[in-house]
Amino acid sequence: MLKSGDTAPPFDLPAGDGGSVSLSALLERGPAVLYFYPADFTPGCTAQACMVRDLHGELVAAGVRIVGISPQPPESHKKFAEKFSLPFTLLCDRDKTTAKAYGVNGPFGIGVRRATFLISTEGVIEDAVLADLNIGRHKAFLNAAARGAGSTQNE
Repeated sequence: MLKSGDTAPPFDLPAGDGGSVSLSALLERGPAVLYFYPADFTPGCTAQACMVRDLHGELVAAGVRIVGISPQPPESHKKFAEKFSLPFTLLCDRDKTTAKAYGVNGPFGIGVRRATFLISTEGVIEDAVLADLNIGRHKAFLNAAARGAGSTQNE
């Protein structure tokens, strides 16, 4: 997994809303949080997405943009976002190229690990957390990002 100080790999991925998002466009208006998650509509991923939704206002107020990334198709992301009123963009990484670039591809190439990255406007990873089962660690990470400070928390 990439860590603090590493350059964030570029990407341009399709979004659930029908558009696409690149890392460079995301960083044009400030720092960004990328959170990788295994799948739409699973219990853990739904809990994580709703937690991110609930913190979204604080992150935006701090000037931080957030996107979620997983392998499901855009149609799944759209339904997931609509069902849970998610105010942030979900990106489709069908072949897991971006997950691999960030070092969060699952064991033996199966699935995607639950990881969150804070990326500066210069495209440098400021902090990251990897916690496959502990959503609370991602919440603490996002709270720190909203306050303008990260705290690395890896499993």
